[in-house]
Parts: sequence; structure tokens; C-alpha cells
Amino acid sequence: MAEELTFHLEDFDGPLELLLALVAKHKMDLHNIPILQLIDQYTRTVEQADPDPETASAFIEMAAHLVEMKSFLLLPRSEEGERMKQELTGQLIEYDQCRHMAALLRAKGEAAPVFVRRPMEMELDNTYALHHAPQILADYWQALAGRTKTRRVPTQQQFEPLVTAPMVSVTSRVVYILRRMLGGTVAKMEQLFSRSQSRSTNVATFLALLELVRGGRIALDDRGELTMRRTRPERNKENP
Repeated sequence: MAEELTFHLEDFDGPLELLLALVAKHKMDLHNIPILQLIDQYTRTVEQADPDPETASAFIEMAAHLVEMKSFLLLPRSEEGERMKQELTGQLIEYDQCRHMAALLRAKGEAAPVFVRRPMEMELDNTYALHHAPQILADYWQALAGRTKTRRVPTQQQFEPLVTAPMVSVTSRVVYILRRMLGGTVAKMEQLFSRSQSRSTNVATFLALLELVRGGRIALDDRGELTMRRTRPERNKENP
């Protein structure tokens, strides 16, 4: 008769570790576990133990899962039982690999001890070693004290371009466009504008072109080509 084992559940981190201990004790093949025998050993061990209720909850839950698996496996050709068996076998294999990896990492950590010492105390010199002109220091001091002027008075050079800018009328640009088209020097819209012209001139030219297109004196296609109409189009009598 095989020797029965008594486990203290508080010595195991979880039900998977208890299952692995039973597999190792009875020298079972982890990749081909006699699952019914393992289930009987596990449930017997949990029944004999008297652990703390909080500690035993995970072990009891696993015992209920194993009993359910056993009920499926006792049926002939139970697909659900085989699925549950393969799932449990995979969990045990992964858990065993994790335990071995943890043991290797622990051994490597113990083989390479790390010595920690307190940070070295260093003397800090707060002396400002840079040199600046006295006026710069005075300006910065006034800025920190809030004595500098927040708004500067605009100079005459800043206002002069705005005041002296020529005003170009839209009517004059209408005449300019018609003359250039009659003379054959303008065929596209881009020829009416130039970077050398002032902003007000270009704006007035654009407005004049819009008036001529709207009034039907000039036609503008999608390619930007201009066509001058000799006669104005007849207006709809209903919409004069």
C-alpha cells in the first residue's frame, strides 16, 4: 500500500504547487499524468487538512474543479473531460517552468550580491562665478522689481507706412483691367497681380475683377483665363 502523505496547506503557495508536489512524490510523468489517480490524491489531501478558511478557499475550489473533471472522465469518450484534462496538464507544465525559472533567477541574484552605500556628501558652493555689465544687472533688477515699461510708445517709423499708404479705388482698377485686355497684354488672371504692387493695389484689382465678372463684362474659366465680352449679356426680364 502506498504511503499516504499529509500536507499542511499553508506550506504551499496555491493548489497548482500542491498538485506538482503530488506528481513529484509519486514520480508521475508531467506530460502524461494519470489524472484520476492525481485527483483522488489531491481530494484526499484537502479533506485531511484543517487549514485557515481564507487559505483553503483556492484549494477547495480546485478540488471542486477536479471532482467535476473526474465525473466527465468516467464517461465513455467524454470530449469535455479530455479538454479539461489537457487544460490542467498545460497549467501544471507552465507553472513548473515558471518555478524553475524563478529558482534560476534567485540563484543568479544570490551569486551576484549588490552592495549599497549611502550617497557621498559633497560640498556645494553657491557663489555665482559669471560676470555681467553693470547696466545689464540694473535692467534685470528693474524688470524683477516691476519698474520697466510694459508697453513701448510706437515710433513715427512704425506709423508712417500705414498713414502714407496710397488708397487705390476699385473704379481705377476696373479701367486698368479693361485697357490691358483691350490692348491684348492680359490673358490670364495671374497677370493682373504682382508682388511689386502694394497690398491695397492688389486688393482693389481683385475686387474690380469680381465686379467685372459679376457684371458679365469678363468671363473667367477654371484655368484662370480671361475673356472679354464686347456686349453685355441680356438680363432676364423676370429678374432685372
